[in-house]
Amino acid sequence: MASDDRFSMTTEKYLAKHHVLVYMEDAVAQLLEHREENSKINPIKFLCEYFNSVRDGNHTMFREYSYIHATQHNRASFVRLFWKCYRQIGKKGDLLSIQEYHSLLSLLCSDFPFEPVQKTAKIILLDDALDCLISFSDFIYAFQVQFYFEEFIEKSHEMYLSLLQTQRSPRDPVVVPSGSDDAKVHQNSHHPADGVDANQYFRAIYPLCDRSSFSTPPVNALKEILFNVPRVSFYGFLMSIAKSETINEYIGRLPSKAELLEGADADLTVQEAAIQNHASPTVRLSNNSTAATTKSKGRPISATTPTDATQNVYSTQRPPSASQRKTPPTRAGAVNNSMKVKRGTIKKDSTDESSSDDTDDTTDTN
Repeated sequence: MASDDRFSMTTEKYLAKHHVLVYMEDAVAQLLEHREENSKINPIKFLCEYFNSVRDGNHTMFREYSYIHATQHNRASFVRLFWKCYRQIGKKGDLLSIQEYHSLLSLLCSDFPFEPVQKTAKIILLDDALDCLISFSDFIYAFQVQFYFEEFIEKSHEMYLSLLQTQRSPRDPVVVPSGSDDAKVHQNSHHPADGVDANQYFRAIYPLCDRSSFSTPPVNALKEILFNVPRVSFYGFLMSIAKSETINEYIGRLPSKAELLEGADADLTVQEAAIQNHASPTVRLSNNSTAATTKSKGRPISATTPTDATQNVYSTQRPPSASQRKTPPTRAGAVNNSMKVKRGTIKKDSTDESSSDDTDDTTDTN
């Protein structure tokens, strides 16, 4: 945002546009919750670490869906988190069903609904092929568009149906009188599958781009999509948005498609790497039980979380004892802002790590 635009906004509009109150309320709620567990917590330090993690986009892991969905920044950060944790699926060339993608999302957000995943599949596969398998690269770009521009997509779909309805009456057969007894039947050459006029559709959705209540794709990207074709279908329009490099750069969380699977996973935190290793794509995940039993039951810990587990910003429940853990635990005390591990350094058979965690549990302040 340009500085002149920022200073020309009213206070209320600025707070609403950047969802400042959402983060303030959540930060205070998290602080009060943690002070019940540890009265010695430093509020200033806690809030500083909270907002640093929000700024860096490390704040959505293991959070509830209502929080992840609350702001565009949270949504984009969650999409990037999903990419960081599971991009090895694309490197291996595995194809997964929408139920399996939903299970992977549920490892990061336990109450993530199935509907956004189903809508993502419709962008790629259409209604008659939802049981087909999807590649990781196709899924993540379509999921990014569906999740980030959810409100825009709903409004643009309503306008598409309205335009389609106005074009249906001329398609009805028209009897044209002729000099002979045989009547000629004329029909519009366009069929519902042809979509709507692309220029008319752009004029219909253009007013949405002036609204600040929800995010919309940039106007120049919409022009690139709709000014180069005579007609467009709704899901063809969404697929063009998902493939647009301009829109991907506008969101600013995923690399280009050519670089999506390149490079090592050196920027994964300990916790993200653990999730990545436990969610092997060769194991078929169910829609409910696998996600519930596979994901870590301990406190969610951000990459910017301090070494003291009692000051964790994202805690929602007390960690289970070592005997109750069903998955190899990650040490809360080992995760901090500088701790980065390369992919493969955390082995699935973590016997030594589990034994060291049991030792650390004896000194846990919780």
